[in-house]
Amino acid sequence: MGNESSTMVDEATPPTTLKRRDLESVAKYILEKDTRKIVVLTGAGISTSAGIPDFRSPDTGLYSNLAHLELPDPEAVFNITFFRDNPVPFYTLAKELYPGRYRPTIAHSFISLLHKKGRLLKLFTQNIDCLEREAGLPGELIIDAHGSFASQHCIDCKSLYPDELMKQAIAKGEVPHCVTPQCNGLVKPDIVFFGEALPEAFFLNRELPAEADLCIVMGTSLTVQPFASLPSFCRDETPRLLINMEQVGGLGSRTDDVLLLGDCDEGVRKLAQALGWLEELEALWEETNPNKEDRDQETAPKKTRDERLHDEVERLTADVDRALHVSNTHQDHLQNYLAKHVAKKADTAKQADSAEGTVVSALDKDNVQGETKTPAEKEEKILRPNATGGLDHVFPHLADKKPRPP
Repeated sequence: MGNESSTMVDEATPPTTLKRRDLESVAKYILEKDTRKIVVLTGAGISTSAGIPDFRSPDTGLYSNLAHLELPDPEAVFNITFFRDNPVPFYTLAKELYPGRYRPTIAHSFISLLHKKGRLLKLFTQNIDCLEREAGLPGELIIDAHGSFASQHCIDCKSLYPDELMKQAIAKGEVPHCVTPQCNGLVKPDIVFFGEALPEAFFLNRELPAEADLCIVMGTSLTVQPFASLPSFCRDETPRLLINMEQVGGLGSRTDDVLLLGDCDEGVRKLAQALGWLEELEALWEETNPNKEDRDQETAPKKTRDERLHDEVERLTADVDRALHVSNTHQDHLQNYLAKHVAKKADTAKQADSAEGTVVSALDKDNVQGETKTPAEKEEKILRPNATGGLDHVFPHLADKKPRPP
């Protein structure tokens, strides 16, 4: 397996499983056949739009930025022998790649959506960035063919190193060492370096595509073996969908192969649209937005007038309590007092410009005491310091209008 012909199938040859070799037919196949065993194969192309820098681009690539470390060659940073002698270059690079710095792409969220719908059999990925996990995909459904930052071990005694300690070490730019007594060996994330074997899980699951009802290949050149051999394990009648910038490997050589050439994120959106899942996919992807809480606050329903009054009473009560150190008993009296007078004044203050202005009117101390003063005299009395230092900080909107008297 793995040496599949790349000769494109004759367009006149009808497909065996699909109605036609197009995206709509793939979507109908998923829905009408209720496919529950979808295998997804991914490479670096699904992470490009996340902003993760590539390795080899001149000036901007990660390798070029390691030049100051005087490596014998750029790939030495992933050489296990070199790592034993000098782990600093790798950890310099790791700080740029470590999970948490980048947001998953919508392609990652699509894979997570397949899982949520009970349709994902397994994900095989060449990526080490853990963005599938960040998108909500459980680790047991992921085969990290080239390893990942998801875990780390001592390279000598093989002891597992705690995640939190690794996170701290990378953030500080430090090289972590084994916590096992009498070992003190170097710790390395479970990324496959040159000179190391692929994870055992890859070989144990390598033939799993043979059980698939559908194989989706995204963002990979399918040039690195043994990962490149995975699509060839699919049965001849199993549809294979390629979402990629270009045709790769043997994809397109079978009657039920469908090629969707172009940007991975755009291709995923087209597939989700054909499935009727686009809105659900966009919502799932939005959950990975690091600014989601701020956006939620901006789009939250506006509070009613009564709710704003209640919140203002709560805020003013807390401010007065902190400023005057009122006892619990006095606090209760003050709370009741404020609530009673706000309710009484609310009906007459409906035309006020804001809830804040309504509360100030309801709390007019001069009116409560039955004094008759002009508005200017009332404002001056509010601003005048008292024995406890005044309440100017409770009414900053009034303090801004008039300077504090000497």
